[in-house]
Amino acid sequence: MQPVITVEALVKTYKDVVAVNNISFNIEKGHCFGLLGPNGAGKTTTIEMLEGIISPTKGQIYYQGKVLDKAMLAKIGIQFQHTALQDFLTVKETLKLFSSFYDNALPLSELINLCDLGDFLDRDNRKLSGGQRQRLLLAIALINDPEIVFLDEPTTGLDPQARRNFWQLIKNIKAKNKTVILTTHYMDEAEQLCDDIVIMDKGEIIASGTPRQLLDKHFDDVFIYLPVTQVSDELITQYQWQVQDDRVEIATKNVEQTLQTLMSHNISLQGLHVKSANLDDLFLKLTGHSLRE
Repeated sequence: MQPVITVEALVKTYKDVVAVNNISFNIEKGHCFGLLGPNGAGKTTTIEMLEGIISPTKGQIYYQGKVLDKAMLAKIGIQFQHTALQDFLTVKETLKLFSSFYDNALPLSELINLCDLGDFLDRDNRKLSGGQRQRLLLAIALINDPEIVFLDEPTTGLDPQARRNFWQLIKNIKAKNKTVILTTHYMDEAEQLCDDIVIMDKGEIIASGTPRQLLDKHFDDVFIYLPVTQVSDELITQYQWQVQDDRVEIATKNVEQTLQTLMSHNISLQGLHVKSANLDDLFLKLTGHSLRE
């Protein structure tokens, strides 16, 4: 099947600065594609080229095999990280306003149901909670029934429950076979939602694939953590265990054997924590810092 978006040798320069340096990737239809990277990585510049906001210096972007043009841009929806809404309008009035901009807008009832807006339709935009505001902005991004939806840091600033509620909305959108392109600073969000991810740093792609493929490629170990006060300096040195702040990190391929070693040295297992590598660990390994720094 032909990718819905193909990016070939994309370059963007500003005078002496190379913001995006010769990157290529494909985005499959119906997938959630995550573009991850720290500030200055070229992620935002890449997204803005995909959205048609800025033009590449070199390279090409194809939508369904055709060069990006105004006709294709009509098939995308964008939820920007910061969007100003008209004061003194209710949610319902805002939806009607934006709906009037399109010849073939989705029925308001469908948008209200899809984005779970029913409980606050008559509320003034200025009185919305963070989660309610993001749901309204998502509805606006979907109002023209786009095939591709761009979500730029959609859950920044939301509380954990609101974030998880928003994740379900994104899954509902995917279930309609729409393609979602997501930027996020939350690695758990990328793991929950993304079928494919690209990690950028310093304008280049440093890793790409499914989250599972990338983790399997870069990590064999499971991590065991213990409070540092429970482990002697001699044992830490002997086994070359790592100390992170107030805990000891032990990387192991055999959890049971490592636990037996700890118990043989009469080390208390109180406060022990076992976890597999996640995307946070991957990002730290590849870039030397966490995504949220």
